[in-house]
Amino acid sequence: MKKHNFYAGPSILSEYTISETAKAVQEFAGTGLSLLEVSHRSKEFVAVCDEARSLTKELLNIPEDFEVVFLGGGASLQFCMAPYNYLEKKATFIDTGTWASNAIKEARLFGEVNVAASSKEDHYTYIPKNYEVPADSDYFYFCSNNTIYGTETHTDPNVGVPVIADMSSDIFSRPIDFTNYELIFAGAQKNLAPAGVTLIIIRKDSLGKVTRAIPTMLDYNTHIKKESMFNTPPVLPIYSALQTLKFYKQQGGIEGIYKLNKAKAELIYNEIDSNPLFKGTVTCKEDRSIMNVCFVMNDGKEDLEEEFSKFATSRGMVGIKGHRSVGGFRASIYNAMPISSVQALVDCMQEFAKAH
Repeated sequence: MKKHNFYAGPSILSEYTISETAKAVQEFAGTGLSLLEVSHRSKEFVAVCDEARSLTKELLNIPEDFEVVFLGGGASLQFCMAPYNYLEKKATFIDTGTWASNAIKEARLFGEVNVAASSKEDHYTYIPKNYEVPADSDYFYFCSNNTIYGTETHTDPNVGVPVIADMSSDIFSRPIDFTNYELIFAGAQKNLAPAGVTLIIIRKDSLGKVTRAIPTMLDYNTHIKKESMFNTPPVLPIYSALQTLKFYKQQGGIEGIYKLNKAKAELIYNEIDSNPLFKGTVTCKEDRSIMNVCFVMNDGKEDLEEEFSKFATSRGMVGIKGHRSVGGFRASIYNAMPISSVQALVDCMQEFAKAH
């Protein structure tokens, strides 16, 4: 039976990425060695890293004054690394979920944190709007897509101060206007590669403005100057990332991927809205994520949750249970998810509804 992978992360990768990575694990670039055992400073792997950075810039249309860096530590390390490098006096955040909340906690170690708005009291079921960002903020920070709650910010903020964003779960899913950004970071394990590498997109002239001493490994300039090679980088995830980037280019680049993502999201949200057994959890439809679709059994149908979970599993659906903190269901439909798998889930929901 075909499996349809809706895991939220680590999550689905393209067949191309998996196949090409598997080949390199057997033998890499004609070296007679596995990718797992080559030096990261070999000319063959340096070429991989250079191409991955170049293709990232090409696909996202990144301006010349930005640099691309690959780091270890996951996006969670960036919760501390970003304020270490940017927070001198005060930063402004919006609290849209667990990951934004974690970032706020870390930033408070380095300076004043102003939380301009939060949807916590409403269980993070919408993106706050009409908030003010003080002009004396060193930067404004937001998490663009909230995997646990299924909300997403679909536009790039223009708030009068520089912007830092955690785009771990929607990077490469839509075009980005880099005008106001200083830093974008993204853990790889949703839309790029296996877990283990973090993509950093950074405006080079935005650094060096804090007065504190920064440890070498936590200084972005260290990794820019050494082109992601200050220490041994996560070799296999970077190689996999390059294969994913090549796959994206084959799919028509970011515009092509964005068009497909919107079609996938429309397909499943239409089913949730029309099927009498289910309802969406995001209260403002304009804030619905096109990456993580969260839903529950409709009012009065809650006792069918476990039965539907087993039914969906029997039909090849994998990973649709909601995050343990919120329950319900979550279908993660990242870039590599084919629309046929989304249709399979819709068919499954319709079949279950007919039986009840």
